[in-house]
Amino acid sequence: MTNLSQFTWSPLGRRKRFAPDHIVVAAVAHLAAERPAQEDWKKQYLAQPAPVRAAHVEASAERTNGHEQSAPVTHRIPPPRRIVPFVLIAVNCLCGYTPAPRVLTTARLTLESSLHATHHTRGAPHRKAQLMRAVITGGAGFLGSHLCDAMLARGWEVLCIDNLITGREANIAHLASNSKFHAMAHDVTRYIDVPGPVEAVLHFASPASPVDYLAHPIPTLKVGSLGTHNALGLAKSKGAKFLLASTSECYGDPEVSPQPETYWGHVNPIGPRGVYDEAKRFAEAMTMAYHRFHNLDTRIVRIFNTYGPRMRLNDGRALPNFVHQALLGMPLTVYGDGKQTRSFCYVSDLIDGICKLLDSDEHLPTNIGNPHEITILEFAERIRALIGANVKIEFRPLPQDDPKQRCPDITKARRILHWEPKVQLEEGLRLTLAYFKQQVAATS
Repeated sequence: MTNLSQFTWSPLGRRKRFAPDHIVVAAVAHLAAERPAQEDWKKQYLAQPAPVRAAHVEASAERTNGHEQSAPVTHRIPPPRRIVPFVLIAVNCLCGYTPAPRVLTTARLTLESSLHATHHTRGAPHRKAQLMRAVITGGAGFLGSHLCDAMLARGWEVLCIDNLITGREANIAHLASNSKFHAMAHDVTRYIDVPGPVEAVLHFASPASPVDYLAHPIPTLKVGSLGTHNALGLAKSKGAKFLLASTSECYGDPEVSPQPETYWGHVNPIGPRGVYDEAKRFAEAMTMAYHRFHNLDTRIVRIFNTYGPRMRLNDGRALPNFVHQALLGMPLTVYGDGKQTRSFCYVSDLIDGICKLLDSDEHLPTNIGNPHEITILEFAERIRALIGANVKIEFRPLPQDDPKQRCPDITKARRILHWEPKVQLEEGLRLTLAYFKQQVAATS
């Protein structure tokens, strides 16, 4: 397991590590010394009743979200985001009170952004004009880490944001020495502060397997709603492209196969899987709203079943389950009668399709996946034969709302992206099996 210290992890994401009070007070004094004209305003502010001051602080916190334009401010009063938190904290500290966490967080974000701006404007080397920068949320996850690799290979600078709820540091350990790669330990359901220019925001943060999103239903809903809102706000404030990682789960248990992008789906919004399905459907709606209302340059990729190295052995999806069980000599667990179908796309093909979509001008959802359909029972038998394991297949009840068919119609991707998968299932399984064998050996 890679140590966090190997990466340029931003302190913004480290919970409960705030700047000491005397540092904040010193910052207030410094700002006051540089801006004597603000003294009159501070006196006016401190003379106001407590409820009025609290309202200013709330307004300050809301402005940090960056999604909408703030109301104009009078010429004598500086923006509350810059001054009010510092003044309030200074007064609280001098009176012996502990600042409220939300106020302290707002002030900390402001102070760090100011320090970052000072560092990059006073003698620091200027950023090369041709260097593009991407922010990838969920960048330490299975797909996110491969996307980090792809963007770095294109010559981009990459900022990976992940709270490691399902992502792993090991997925990005090989990037520790890359000067173009940085990581921020942060929950994107909270305000995302990224100083400096950004050309693309790729929102991949979310639990993605049934085991994960059933274990974390509320965070799954929040990252699909609040997380998407914050990521869109970041893209809007930076004038950057935005790409949403959506899912074939938007189609639910489909009554049409293969599923084209024009199919609206057959989803149970209040079932156990609804926390993931509806989170992604809401994320798509919000992305299109930002595109239509704010003219944001957006992309939406609907990802079908994908496999490859860096999947977790215990993530609950069919492939890692079968491989893990076969390698340990356990019966392979097949749910239902095994006649339900899936289509499996190797990760390198998927990432290639995502990059082509990012380069395109297509704003509506686009399916990326492998159209070769296979039953779960046949898939289990193929993995058993590939591993050479003499194990039984054990049938268990089918989980609620588990899709009977899942196969992408990639006509649109072929037409506008000139993309289709290249890696055959047998080749992809061999590559993935080699990775899983290493993982089992490391944990045994």
